Amino acid sequence: MIEYDRPRRRFAIALAAMAGFIDAVGFLSADGYFVSFMSGNSTRLGVSLGTDPVHAAMPALLIVGFLGGVTGGALLSHWAGPQRKPVVLSLVALMLLIAAIGRMIGLPALMLGGLVVAMGALNNTFQRGGEVTVGLTYMTGALVKLGQGIANALAGKANSGWQAWASLWGGLLAGAVLGAFLQDRLPTGCLWLAAAYCALMVAVALRLPPEATLAES
Repeated sequence: MIEYDRPRRRFAIALAAMAGFIDAVGFLSADGYFVSFMSGNSTRLGVSLGTDPVHAAMPALLIVGFLGGVTGGALLSHWAGPQRKPVVLSLVALMLLIAAIGRMIGLPALMLGGLVVAMGALNNTFQRGGEVTVGLTYMTGALVKLGQGIANALAGKANSGWQAWASLWGGLLAGAVLGAFLQDRLPTGCLWLAAAYCALMVAVALRLPPEATLAES
C-alpha cells in the first residue's frame, strides 16, 4: 500500500469500500456467511464438519466459489498485462450484475455465486511480480501492518505508513456500514448500486497512469 502513489492509494481505498459494502450485503443475505472473508467461512466449515456435517455445504461452496473467482481473475490479469486493473474490474462488475439479476428473479444461489466470485476476482487488482500487494477484501493483514506502522512511528522511524493502512481499513468499514444500511432499507436496489459503482471504478482505472511507468507487473 505504502509503495503506491497517492492516486492508487485512493483507488485502493475506494475498492476496499466496495468490498466492505458487498460483504455486508452478502453477510446479511446468507445467514451470517461471508462472500469475501474466507477465514470466517473456513472456521464455520471446520465447526460444521466437527459438529453437524449437514451444514458444511454452504461454507464449502462459498470457499470454492471464492477460489474460482481468484483463479479466474488471476488468469485474466495475466492476459490483460498493463490493463489488468480495468479488465479485472470489468469481470467484477459483470459478476455483481449477475448477482443483482439473481436477487431480482429470486435465485439466491445465483446472487451469492456472483458475489463470491466477484470478491475473489477483486483481489487480483493490485499485483506486483504475480503476487497480491493489497488485499482488498480482507483486513487482517492491513491491521497487522497498521499496528506495526504505529509501533515504528512511536519508535521514531520515518515513513511508517500507518496512515495508509488505517485509511484502507476505514474504507472497508465505511463501505460495510453503508452496505448494511442499504440492505436494510433498499434490499432490491443495493446490488445494482454496487454494480454501477464498480463500473465507475473501471472508468477510474482506465485514467490511471500506465502501470509500467510505476514498475508494476
